[in-house]
Amino acid sequence: QVQLVESGGGLVQAGGSLRLSCDASRSTVRLDAMAWYRQAPGKQRELVASVSSGGSTNYADSVKGRFTISRDNAKNTVDLQMNSLKLEDTAVYYCYGVSRPSLGVKFDYWGQGTQVTVSS
Repeated sequence: QVQLVESGGGLVQAGGSLRLSCDASRSTVRLDAMAWYRQAPGKQRELVASVSSGGSTNYADSVKGRFTISRDNAKNTVDLQMNSLKLEDTAVYYCYGVSRPSLGVKFDYWGQGTQVTVSS
């Protein structure tokens, strides 16, 4: 029903940039909000950035001014442009989507994750 396929992770030096992409084009379900989460070793998964179907965005304080989330509703994709990367950005990044087909009903969907490693 919903398939979220991430790409773009990798190894980058501190101060560098990476762009993550999440392709939900094969999904048959309309997604409302989409987001990127990350989970570093030994830490809980945390929200990085989110974007509503209307384009409203929200960012974690730690990435404000460095990361930009963007969404293409026509293509059903969401990207995360990451600039000025820091060592502490190292984590597995997960694409997330939520559908709300009716009042009080909510379904969460997750991608498989993509590793981002920032080196010194």
